Amino acid sequence: MLNSIIMQIPHGTPNPDNNNPVDFTNPFDLLVFLILPIVLVVFYIIWRRKRNNRK
Repeated sequence: MLNSIIMQIPHGTPNPDNNNPVDFTNPFDLLVFLILPIVLVVFYIIWRRKRNNRK
């Protein structure tokens, strides 16, 4: 049963067996997974406040 499930995973796609934890010493990982989401949330909050104040 397990063998038939493993054969279903296409080659070249991420699967649970080859995932690595996020390495925050890598500048790209730090930017994409930490800094960018925080900046997007802050800009969204500012945008919503400005939009609500116009009405």
